[in-house]
Amino acid sequence: MTIDSMRCMTAEIEAGVAPAAALFHSLSDATRLRIVQRLACGEARVVDLTEQLGLAQSTISKHLACLRDCGLVDYRTQGRQSFYSLTRPELMDLLAAAEGVLAATGDAVALCPNYGTVPVAQEVGR
Repeated sequence: MTIDSMRCMTAEIEAGVAPAAALFHSLSDATRLRIVQRLACGEARVVDLTEQLGLAQSTISKHLACLRDCGLVDYRTQGRQSFYSLTRPELMDLLAAAEGVLAATGDAVALCPNYGTVPVAQEVGR
């Protein structure tokens, strides 16, 4: 998805909206964002992620499957273990840009009644 200097809708932008929306939807879950942030530090096994994030194995596995399906995460096997890693390190640049936007807007998105923060207790139960 590219935006021209006039910031108007073009056929190229229109064609890129659905894939961009899918990308942002794949990152719209706090657990998936936590997994991505952890994997930015290096590869990890499911057991490592469950210990570090304090979530159930089934929750971690479900979210890893989503991230794998989106092509953002992959794994390698070593014996009976699977080591997960980011496939696109530039994803961290995107998240850094998002943090910049949040800082510039005074976290208005986080306070938005439509898309605001989900309480942690509800998020952990997912």
